[in-house]
Amino acid sequence: MPNNRPTRIAGIDFGTVRIGIATADMEIGIAGPYETYVRRNEQLDAKYFRQLATGEQLAKFVVGLPVHLSGNESQKSFEARRFGDWLAEQTGIPVEYYDERFTSAEAEAVLSQANLTQKKRKARVDQLAAQIMLTAYLESGAQGNQAPGGIE
Repeated sequence: MPNNRPTRIAGIDFGTVRIGIATADMEIGIAGPYETYVRRNEQLDAKYFRQLATGEQLAKFVVGLPVHLSGNESQKSFEARRFGDWLAEQTGIPVEYYDERFTSAEAEAVLSQANLTQKKRKARVDQLAAQIMLTAYLESGAQGNQAPGGIE
């Protein structure tokens, strides 16, 4: 009998204006960019993420935590956790958190080598950062790190 449990997950690169989204099938283990969502208002954002969760048959969201090199959380980490709590409440889908240190810088570096215009790089950087974070999450054995440690 086939397993009908959802195995897709979405990685979220949280931003107050733009949110990068990547998706992956946990059975295959490969993350890909999905899109960059431009936030509108709480009601429209909730509708978008509910449709994403249903349309992609998501089992989980993984929200990136921007932390300092020491492993201490930043103000943005607090905002990302607050967003993750809101996302779980709006969609009914569980949320895990994962260290996203350096993902935006890595995404910028990759895109700058691709000879894209500044406008095209800006449009793709958030979803690529989400893909990089989600790939690291999958490579770690798909275990969130609720309290990321420092880089020694």
